[in-house]
Amino acid sequence: MAKTGPNVADAPTAMRTLGWGDYALLDSGAGRKLERYGPYTVVRPEPQCLWTPRLPVSAWEGADAVFEPTDEDEAGRWRFKGRPKESWPLAWGPAKFHGRFTNFRHLAFFPEQAANWAWLEGQVRRAVASGQVQPRVLNLFGYTGVASLVMAAAGAAVTHVDASKKAVAWARENAELAGLADRPIRWITEDARKYVQREVRRGSTYDGIILDPPKYGRGPGGEVWRLFDDLPELAALCGQLLSQNAAFLVLNAYAERISGAALSGLLAEVLKDRAGTIEWGELALVEEAGAKEGPRQVGMSFFARWSR
Repeated sequence: MAKTGPNVADAPTAMRTLGWGDYALLDSGAGRKLERYGPYTVVRPEPQCLWTPRLPVSAWEGADAVFEPTDEDEAGRWRFKGRPKESWPLAWGPAKFHGRFTNFRHLAFFPEQAANWAWLEGQVRRAVASGQVQPRVLNLFGYTGVASLVMAAAGAAVTHVDASKKAVAWARENAELAGLADRPIRWITEDARKYVQREVRRGSTYDGIILDPPKYGRGPGGEVWRLFDDLPELAALCGQLLSQNAAFLVLNAYAERISGAALSGLLAEVLKDRAGTIEWGELALVEEAGAKEGPRQVGMSFFARWSR
């Protein structure tokens, strides 16, 4: 019997994010990361860094900001050296956005996603070059919108969905900063599952979809999201939203008990009637080289992505 469905990669791929002008992983170890975000150096917890830091203690002690966790759900508080700005401009390629010290240890974007941004930019540009005029892309759990801006700059018409009113407001501010506010981006504050269910009923289609859900979350109406309970249904609905000439579907997850292999299996089932390729693996930050042993890398999340 002839094989149907997409070809699934036999082995994982490491999507490695190197530092760029406005970001670098300077050092890591002893359960922490030392990073640079524009003008500021930052220390954040990272339990996976089981090794020993390479830079001297003075480099860590001189950081502008240190995050001190108060629980296991990433909440905590920042301890500052001096008075950093509430927000400051950063950039990656065509996207400009604000760095911010949030109460959940991150700085209003996830730098390891830069490897995904580059891939998504290439996918949109290829779709445009093939004759698709403003391919329609859906960005679910879009947060502060860096991926949305990258794709809009590449020529896509983007629908950006997030349950957080604050996150969508920040995403709009980022679009203004980047000079992309006039691009075709729809900013929607809504529970992702409800939005997708309604789009399926409407018969809407998209040429590309990004699905980047949290482990746990709540929608604006109190809707509860649990990754392992709710992801299969949402992924299946997203499969129904893909147009006949869709270019990609990207699934990313930050959860200790998930894997790229598991995500690839889910995509293979959702897209069993489509050709194409499914790659899967891990997103990793690459430490700046500073020792004879070479740079280390810190795994941050898992992904699976289908492309035509």
